[in-house]
Amino acid sequence: MCGRFTLSDISNLKSRYQLDFPDIEPSYNIAPGQEILVIIRKDVPHVTLLRWGLIPFWSKEKTAGMINARAETVEQKPTFKHSFIKQRCLIPADGFFEWKKGKPRKKPYRFIMKDEKVFSFAGLWDAWTFPEGKTIYSCAIITTAANELIEPIHNRMPVILSPEAEKAWLSKDAGVQTLKGLLKPYPSELMDSYEVADLVNSPRNNTPQVIKPV
Repeated sequence: MCGRFTLSDISNLKSRYQLDFPDIEPSYNIAPGQEILVIIRKDVPHVTLLRWGLIPFWSKEKTAGMINARAETVEQKPTFKHSFIKQRCLIPADGFFEWKKGKPRKKPYRFIMKDEKVFSFAGLWDAWTFPEGKTIYSCAIITTAANELIEPIHNRMPVILSPEAEKAWLSKDAGVQTLKGLLKPYPSELMDSYEVADLVNSPRNNTPQVIKPV
């Protein structure tokens, strides 16, 4: 799964995606339920803020939402099927966390690109409306099997898209098989990891110290 990530380097977002971004602060410990930066496409790609935790449009009540969708079944599950076909998105990040089981405690690790640059998770979004008319726009991150770097820590990882795959993921013309072909483990040789302190265990901690190596 992917339950915590970072967007600490915000200086090059505009040049990276060739889009206008709102003024935001660096985020060192992004958690479910928070509003996160997302790139969606209607007529053209644009940047917006969505709540992390997807509520499908047909839900009878407001819920915490699903933070992850499994790549293997995303086009089949009622929660995600509509969004997979119609409402895909990119979620910018520059790292994510997983916890390795151990005694006396789990140890948190941060996973990044070797070049330490921003990358994109494959995401889905949806809009759920209260009976009185207010709408919640929310999203989920798609996960797949872990690559060789992550597998000793966790058996799942978020789907990370190459820049070329980003364009296909947002394309209105992409078919199911093309889209499914993008949902694969990212090459481990392009990634790196390191242990971090237990500060990351609490979403209240959102400082540069969270991402410092132990």
